Order: sequence, then C-alpha cells, then structure tokens
Amino acid sequence: MLYHDSRAPECRAPLGAVPCKRPVRLRLYGTEEMTRVVLIVTVNGERRELDMLRGDPGSYEIRLVMPETPAILHYFFYVENRFGAGEYYGNAWDGLGGVGVTCGPEPIPYQITVYDPAFSAPAYLRTGVMYQIFPDRFRRDRLPVTDRTNCLLHDNWSDRPLKRVMSVREKDNYALDFFGGTLNGIAEKLDDLRALGVTVLYLNPVFQARTNHRYDTGDYTRIDPMLGTEQDFERLCAKAEEKGIRVILDGVFSHTGTDSVYFNAAGRYPSLGAYQSKKSPYYSWYRFRRWPKDYFSWWGIRSLPELNKDEPSVREFFLGEQGIVRRWLKHGASGWRLDVADELPMSYLRELRLAARAEKPDAAIIGEVWEDASHKVTYGEMRSYCLGDTVDSVMNYPLRSAVLDFMLGRRNAWDVARLIASQQENYAPPFYYSVMNLLGSHDRPRALSLLSGEVYGDEDHEPISGELSAAALALGKRRLVEGYRLLAALPGIPCVYYGDEAGLRGSADPYCRGTYPWGREDTALQAEIRGVLACRQRPVFQTGRMYVYAENADTVVIVREITGGHDVFGAPQRDDRAEVRVTRPF
Repeated sequence: MLYHDSRAPECRAPLGAVPCKRPVRLRLYGTEEMTRVVLIVTVNGERRELDMLRGDPGSYEIRLVMPETPAILHYFFYVENRFGAGEYYGNAWDGLGGVGVTCGPEPIPYQITVYDPAFSAPAYLRTGVMYQIFPDRFRRDRLPVTDRTNCLLHDNWSDRPLKRVMSVREKDNYALDFFGGTLNGIAEKLDDLRALGVTVLYLNPVFQARTNHRYDTGDYTRIDPMLGTEQDFERLCAKAEEKGIRVILDGVFSHTGTDSVYFNAAGRYPSLGAYQSKKSPYYSWYRFRRWPKDYFSWWGIRSLPELNKDEPSVREFFLGEQGIVRRWLKHGASGWRLDVADELPMSYLRELRLAARAEKPDAAIIGEVWEDASHKVTYGEMRSYCLGDTVDSVMNYPLRSAVLDFMLGRRNAWDVARLIASQQENYAPPFYYSVMNLLGSHDRPRALSLLSGEVYGDEDHEPISGELSAAALALGKRRLVEGYRLLAALPGIPCVYYGDEAGLRGSADPYCRGTYPWGREDTALQAEIRGVLACRQRPVFQTGRMYVYAENADTVVIVREITGGHDVFGAPQRDDRAEVRVTRPF
C-alpha cells in the first residue's frame, strides 16, 4: 500500500519544474511495516542511493537540493519491510507522472526538471494568438511570374495542388507547382488577421529555393523573388508591428537544397559550389562519402544535402555577428521557428539563442520537436529543450494528437487531462506558458478533414470516400471549435493554421497546403473561432495558474486563476477566475 503522487503537494513540494539549487521535499506513504526507504536519484548519468527519514507514522521523507546547473533529475523508491522483503515504487506505466505503481523490477522513474532561474521567454508568446502561413498559398497581389522553366504556375487560385511525384531513384519530392502567394498579399490581410485576434505570424520558409515549400533553401540571404523583395519583407514586418503583430521566420539550418549557392549541383548559381569543386569555400559545409555524388542528406532525400553543423564556417555564417539569424532580425523579424530543431546539436542551439538575443533581446526561438521536449531522445542521447538554454517553446504535437483523438472518440477526457498535467509538471513555467499549441500544420492533414472523418490518419493522402456528408462536416466543425476552445484555455500560445478558421479541408501533403478560400470562407465558422480566441485578451488566460481535470469521459475542465494579486510569474494582476468545459460533440 505505497503511495506517492508527483502532483500532490503532500508528496512533492514544490510541484513541477524548479529552478537550480531549489530544495524539494519528497515523501512516500505506506504502512508502519516499512523499515527502510531508499530514494534512488539519477542526474546526468550519476546515480545515488539516499536513505529517507521516517516522518509521520507510515511515511518517509527527504529534502533534496536541486543541482546547481540545469538538468533533468530522475527518482524512484526502494522499500524494505520488517519481513526483509523489498519492492520498488515509481512512475506510472505510461511515464506521465501522478500516482505511481509498485513493482518488482526497477520502475520508470519520476522526473524533476531543473531549469535556469534566469530563464525568460518573450511575453508575447504567452499572451497572444499565432497564425501559421504557407506563403505560396495564402494571398497573392498579382499573377505569378517567373523566368524559371522547371515549374508550373497556376493561374486559377482555386486549383487543387498537384500531387508530388516521387522519384524512387533520387528519393526526392518534387513540389514545383506555384500559386503565387506573396509577402504583399499577406500585408494586405493584416487587418483581417488582427480581427481574428492574431498577434504573431509564423511564416513557412521565405528564402529563395527551388520548391514551393522552400525547405530546400537556395540562398539564405535573399527573399524568394516569387514572394517579393527584401523591401517587401521589411514593409510587411513594419506594417505588422504597427498592428501589434510579430513575424516569426522558419529557420531551415539543418540542410540546404542541392540547387543552392552553397551546393550548386545544377550549376545555376555563379558561385563555386561544394558539388562542383573541393576548392569551393562551401566544400567543408557538407559531408561526402565519395565526392561529389555520394553525400549525407536529410533523411536520405538527395535534394536536401545535410549541413555539417560542427563546421566553424557554417556556424559563423548562421550564428555570427553578421550571420543569418541576426541579419533577418535586423530586417524586422521577431524570431525563428527552427525546422527539425532536435537534429541540431545542443551547442548549436545554445549559440543560436545567444546570437538572437544579442540582436533582439525579446527574439523568440521555437523548436520543431514532436515529443515531450523535456526528455526527447535523439540519436541515443536524452536532450531537454525546456531548461532555459536553447529554445523558448516547441510545437506541441503531443497535445495536438491527444485533442484530435479525444474529439474523435479515440481517447477519453482522463487521457487528455493526464497528458496536459504531465506537460505542466515537466516543463519549466517560462517554457510551458510559451508552448505553441496547434491542431493543424503544413506537415499534417487539415484538422477539419480529420475531425469530420474525411481523412482517417495523418498519412492519408486521399479522402476515405467520395463527397463528405453535410452531417459529417457539421460535426467536424463543432469538434474543431471545441478543439480550439481547449487550446485557447491552456497556457501557451494557440496557433491557427491558415484557412482552418475559414473551413479549409485537405488530406496529407500537398493537399493540406491548399490556397486560402478568399470569397468562399465559412463565415459562421470564422465567427465561432474568433469568439473562442477572444478569451486570450484576459490576463487570466495568459498567465493565470492552470488546473485540469476530467469531469467524465467526455468532458475536460480547464480552470485558470489569478489570486493574491499576482499571476504565475509574480506580476501584479487583478484577481480573476475562469472555468472552461470542453465536451466532445457526438
């Protein structure tokens, strides 16, 4: 009859993540037959066994001082009784914290996140609403024009995106149809975005590239001509700032395109690329098994040669005083979303953070990390991104999966509440209140298509059947609104993928990247989502304390509170309380 609940103050105080050097009291409850309780602690691979002290009858406790430097501390218990038998007690089988389990073998350990006490994230990440735009597909101010001959231009904005053709030999994706969305087109619609409640724009890549997605960067120093000019970008940022909107750029620093200034496999650039000569200034930027045709590429996709992130000249180009990170902050950007952040070395991320903050003290760094960002395992190494030394925020894909599954009846409310509570426990407060909460993105089918049953899973490229029924679509819309209601009630910044609020549908890439339906918006859905997002203007939804529980299998309840005249960060705020019930529609 052992008991420890990592989310109960009588068992662990203080709760959740804690700053360095902070004392934490741990307590295990059991029976008076316990004769010895050992706390087994691991920090940075070093394991210690500490005898706990007898407390009240049937309990043992210990006071631990947290490490002096940021780290993840793991712990579990070993208990002996008066009969000489021993057993372990640790985290629940899913590793999500809370009430633990007794077991014979060593259990999954509990976690305490120990973060830098100086960690701060930009305030606008916890107070606002984000909107993600795939630039080619949002808005054009002119018909697309280019002198390129290796692409297709759509005259009709309402065309369906062309399915990508896969080259088996090259393991490459060809996304060469363009609709001609522009930076000026985005600028034209800033008032509409502000009316929706948007305060942060996240733009998918805008630098010159071969494809429409532009993750195969050709030149980091140049805005893609099909999108506009450097001056257009500066005007967009300036105009957005006037309206209280920040612009976040997509930083693709793990790889370039083969068709780039740096690799130049096609010879289209005047530079001497790494593919062309070992004397190229960029030769050391890449790793070749056998030059020039056998090189390391991102996930084996040959059009995306991988950058050598440990090469000093690569780091200087991106992170130096005149580097790319600082260059575009100078031109008006407010921060970076880092593509495949978990594939960048931790030392690289730390340098990037310092470079960005040196240029703009409130620059935001958001990482693409698909799992729990406090203990993500990459290439056999456990990495924590929420300690205050790398990124401010991550894209919250675990929450997305839980919310969509809940709305579809694949998970119950207890599962969702448990995941939310686990993230709150594992993430440092500045990080948790900045996390990017999303339902849709350029890498996943449209949320409305998933929630209406038009598409079953994230990998589906075609709808399950023919025309979607009116009843199914109406149900999907109700589920979408409730999904955003949940995101808006939680700490972090809710993110709307462009067009989701207007009823845009689509299966997996490229169909999730359709054009915004100007003049064909679902205005009723827009109004509902605008109303849901309006709560973000109340301080209690920005920085109030959060409590979550499941009222029943179908209802998640989020409570937000400001008490004692201060919010969770100690800032003065008027006392307030809000309770949001999210019930999945049937």
